[in-house]
Amino acid sequence: MESVLNWLNENSGLILHYGIQAVIALVIFLLGGRIAKFCANLTEKAFDKKKVDKAVGSFVSSIVFAIVFMATVLMALSQIGIETTSFIAILGAAGLAVGLALQGSLSNFASGVLIILLRPFKSGDYVEAGNKAGTIKKIEIFSTELRTPDNKVIIMPNSKIMSDAIVNYSRESTRRIDLVIRVDYDADLRKAKEVLKSILDSESRILKDPAYNVSVSELAESSVNFIVRPWVESADYWPTYWSLLEEIKIIFDEQGINIPAPQMDVHLRKQD
Repeated sequence: MESVLNWLNENSGLILHYGIQAVIALVIFLLGGRIAKFCANLTEKAFDKKKVDKAVGSFVSSIVFAIVFMATVLMALSQIGIETTSFIAILGAAGLAVGLALQGSLSNFASGVLIILLRPFKSGDYVEAGNKAGTIKKIEIFSTELRTPDNKVIIMPNSKIMSDAIVNYSRESTRRIDLVIRVDYDADLRKAKEVLKSILDSESRILKDPAYNVSVSELAESSVNFIVRPWVESADYWPTYWSLLEEIKIIFDEQGINIPAPQMDVHLRKQD
């Protein structure tokens, strides 16, 4: 017991020094944990404000927490005299090995971050991406969930989405319907054009501005082709599209305007 007391007396300065360092390290650790939580909560609130999917906000906030907390641990270890350079080197080597093993996942992660930052679409948008089309239901950090009109769920890697063109059909409030209507060469073109215009004028979902366009676009092999291009609200696109096709066929039949099927005339010549 006496030897212990003697050792304490002889090393009291050293014990006091390391005790103070340990207390400071503990304070750094506790304070850093609070700062990490604060930064994570702040990140999640920022994503909520931007109306980004909650799963994405939660994931990114957890990454922020891990980065800040790891920096805090390294600072605390450095404060008590532990050399952190080799520790950082080990972490770097381990991170490189994991990165090489998970190249595909990291590519999806990077693409997910780009989707969050660039926001080419949001939940509820109808898009065409990666040769697939559907309504965006969930944006996650590694993949995006789409739902097709026939209620199929598509889980698409984010890297595939960002590596190809993205067509967002919901971003703009209006869309143009593009129809090609064929009429017989024997038909009265002026009458056919007036009938098409009257059909468009009677459809309440078609916008007045921009004005629609009805024009002859092609003298094809077996028909004269009209382009019919009215503008509608994006939500009314498909109902109006289907309604116009049905109305054009019915009224053309009533007016005696024939819509020809593709055909070919064969001329036979008799030779002696």
